[in-house]
Amino acid sequence: MESDSEMVAFPLLTTPIESNYRACTIPYRFPSDNPRKPTPTEIAWIDLFRNSIPSFKKRAESDTSVADAPTRAEKFAQRYAEILEDLKKDPESHGGPPDCILLCRLREQILRELGFRDIFKKVKDEENAKAISLFPDVVLLNDNIEDGEKRLENLVRGIFAGNIFDLGSAQLAEVFSRDGMSFLASCQNLVPRPWVIDDLDTFKAKWSKKSWKKAIIFVDNSGADVILGILPFARELLRRGTQVVLAANDLPSINDVTYPELVEIVSKLKDEHGKLVGVDTSNLLIANSGNDLPVIDLTRVSQELAYLASDADLVILEGMGRGIETNLYAQFKCDSLKIGMVKHPEVAQFLGGRLYDCVFKFNEVLG
Repeated sequence: MESDSEMVAFPLLTTPIESNYRACTIPYRFPSDNPRKPTPTEIAWIDLFRNSIPSFKKRAESDTSVADAPTRAEKFAQRYAEILEDLKKDPESHGGPPDCILLCRLREQILRELGFRDIFKKVKDEENAKAISLFPDVVLLNDNIEDGEKRLENLVRGIFAGNIFDLGSAQLAEVFSRDGMSFLASCQNLVPRPWVIDDLDTFKAKWSKKSWKKAIIFVDNSGADVILGILPFARELLRRGTQVVLAANDLPSINDVTYPELVEIVSKLKDEHGKLVGVDTSNLLIANSGNDLPVIDLTRVSQELAYLASDADLVILEGMGRGIETNLYAQFKCDSLKIGMVKHPEVAQFLGGRLYDCVFKFNEVLG
């Protein structure tokens, strides 16, 4: 899409960005650490990425759009494993020291160099079709809740339940290949509140008193996540008079929804009058974020998104990659919400919570 020189900083980050913003949440090392020696945290995270290789290799092997996919998939597995071992020997190799952005970027680069553009395409298409068929029922279940705060909590639980569909987590990829994911069962089975970061009551109180004029929502996975989690929530915002911009990745990465896919999903969900189950969508926009990873550095977004975001008064980062592993502590000039499920033991440990715990972090800017 846009060349590197055309990427710009997200305009709602607190300035000066240099001293206020660091994309990665979990520090893998500190200035006092020996630059030539990997830290225990670096080793743990390198191992986490190494443990994901078999599930990525399996997806790559069955990518019918790539000639001799099994051979190339084997090359991917070997090459990525070698790079991760190099980083353990010398953290400054391959553009290190490593953080979650670099480890994701290296994995994507190798896949793309070997001709793999979208190894999760088949599963994304299947999950999108399934979720599209469930969308009207999920929306009506929410609409039938008359109490506004209870309806909001139900919508939030739907976001967490949808966010389970994450094939970047080795454990979840295994569960998914075994028995798929039931959206409604996931809603019921969330860990009990209070969650590890739980500002839901504060947000509920605001919700009943305040309306935002424009919200930017950074979306995460395909399937239930975006269709049954985010879109019913976005629809509720639209119903309350908020303009909503959904920001999706430029290029495929894991099972994250891309900009072209999201445009197609939304057009399939609209009726002949352009409505989402009765709600007008003239205030719903879809933007290309310019991003190509499951995590995001907000100093590098597309000019299109920066332009659309300049007058927003609510920023929502959804999912573990964009809202927890990166940007959990990002400060904005307007209200912000980070919402996602903790799907790596290392993240749970850092936050002092449980695996599959929920993060709902609301920061209000008093102006």
